[in-house]
Amino acid sequence: MKKITILIPVYNEVNTLMEMLKKVEQTNFCNLEKEIILIDDCSTDGTKELYPNISHKILYHNHNQGKGAALRTGLTEATGDIIVIQDADLEYEPEDYEPLIKLILEDKADVCYGTRLSGGKPSRSFMFTHLLGNKFLSLLTNILYGSTLTDMETCYKAFRADFIKDIKIRSNRFDFEPEITAKVLKKHARLYELPVSYYGREFSEGKKITWKDGIFAIIALIKYRFID
Repeated sequence: MKKITILIPVYNEVNTLMEMLKKVEQTNFCNLEKEIILIDDCSTDGTKELYPNISHKILYHNHNQGKGAALRTGLTEATGDIIVIQDADLEYEPEDYEPLIKLILEDKADVCYGTRLSGGKPSRSFMFTHLLGNKFLSLLTNILYGSTLTDMETCYKAFRADFIKDIKIRSNRFDFEPEITAKVLKKHARLYELPVSYYGREFSEGKKITWKDGIFAIIALIKYRFID
């Protein structure tokens, strides 16, 4: 039986982690054997006090490094045939992974992205600056790599395990998203997008990504087009 690994980077999500984890546990992920790995990126808000109530594997960073570093740590422990990324907030619905995973299981895709911008699924209004930034970064990706992506920055990404583990990830923070996209496209992956739901948060609700991360994303897209 094939196995799926769900990687969950966690940083200061005391208010959402348990509800999100319950949703992940209740999703059957195409009836695959399920491995859930949490990577705590040195939370300081009380999140760690929840861990005695969690039976899944938990990895720890002794100082805050960022989402990319957390995923890099998680990948070293992942044993699934398919690997997916799940943020610890409640912006996405784990059940939306099913059609993405199915394309990989049917050997039609190496990588599948869940796009928030193609319609067909519920989507809470983006913050205007985030929407503009996302559209610009997706456009820049398409120009640099000859692709047609609509949502490069999406959290929901599913990978054949052997495909992603063959990629060296260098980024520590949110520039993981452009780096992995750049390297996937340079490897000529069979990459598909399918619509997913999105319930975006405001900064007051715990949103962490800022305009500075957009600058680093631009640098990463240009950098990895020509090196590595």
